[in-house]
Amino acid sequence: MKIAVISTDRTRLESLGRALEVSSHSISLITGGMDNLRAIAQQEAPALILVDGMAGNAGELGQAEYVSTHYPHVAIIVICANITPDFLIAAMRAGVREVLPSPAPAAALEAAINRLAAKLAGSQVKNPGKVLAFMPCKGGSGATFLATNLGYLLAENQSVLLIDLNLQFGDALSFIHDGEPASTIADVTRDIRRLDASFLDSSTVKITPNYSILAAPADANQAVGIKLEHIDAILGLAVAHYDFVLIDLPRTLDPITIKALDRATLILSVLQANLPALRHAKKMLTLFQSLGYTRDKVALIVNRFDKRAEIGIDDMRRLLGTITLHTVPNSYKEVSTSINHGNSLIEAARSSPVTRNLAEFALSLAPAKKDNRSLLDRIFKRSASEPLGFNTPDASSSRA
Repeated sequence: MKIAVISTDRTRLESLGRALEVSSHSISLITGGMDNLRAIAQQEAPALILVDGMAGNAGELGQAEYVSTHYPHVAIIVICANITPDFLIAAMRAGVREVLPSPAPAAALEAAINRLAAKLAGSQVKNPGKVLAFMPCKGGSGATFLATNLGYLLAENQSVLLIDLNLQFGDALSFIHDGEPASTIADVTRDIRRLDASFLDSSTVKITPNYSILAAPADANQAVGIKLEHIDAILGLAVAHYDFVLIDLPRTLDPITIKALDRATLILSVLQANLPALRHAKKMLTLFQSLGYTRDKVALIVNRFDKRAEIGIDDMRRLLGTITLHTVPNSYKEVSTSINHGNSLIEAARSSPVTRNLAEFALSLAPAKKDNRSLLDRIFKRSASEPLGFNTPDASSSRA
């Protein structure tokens, strides 16, 4: 286990280092105080930060709370000279794992570290969830419909959270749920000090056992109080607890949107095959390049695509260059019916070619599992050998 030990007193720091060197853990000794916690968590990425030299002032715990919220896999143990009941409560609320007296007896220090090591060894190591950011190239592209329904299909075998970050006008929940949310992302950010996995889970709407949606504010005015650090904390927690985090974004590039794009494993820009949308897509790709995003982080979804239309895959490639394209067929009546009734497409039109297309896309995104293909066969009762509608830049075919 990697342990970062921090103290303002160099002598005490070296003493703690000697006490810990007999263990098999990797130890880093850092001279500093609580104001260094954030940088240590980010740069050192330890499993444990051991903080020495606290005097029992609860006001010093702000950095500990930030680290426990933004870096949930980093544990904090505090050594304090003046332990009071109020300080213990404040430390617990800030996410501190244990508080030891100062100077910490060697046996007590060893026991606390061994408890934490045992807990980490007994817990299942989980890779961070994949973040898929959906962003329309032009209004009416269908990004929200695709995000909500892809999430529904991914949740057949994965845990999925969809976060509606269209903070002023978001309505992702209404696409697959006929009802109002009990709480929204605005409620979470107003009580951000409570943020943990349980609080986040209880703030979502459960669509299926594996699929949850954190709704946008019901009133656009509530979006004013949502800050960049709130979104960063929510996303950081979400990827630690869900296999997939889907983000429904507006077209505007503000700091919150950029933070979500930075976090994304894959940015999915949605458009339709018409010239104005292609012009917007080209501008968007240029913006992404200026933000430092590589082309393998971005893919385009061409919604309502008709291979008989005037603009085809080859035309799009000539205009947009080397980019991954996924095409979704046009099934306007079935899609409109599902949206109007607040149902997922698989519930409204199981045999729709769009349902099949999105299910295959979900299969291409999810980690391989033995039963994935058989699951799709059971759902659609069709041949498992059909190709995907996913066109990579190097694909020899331009199938639509």
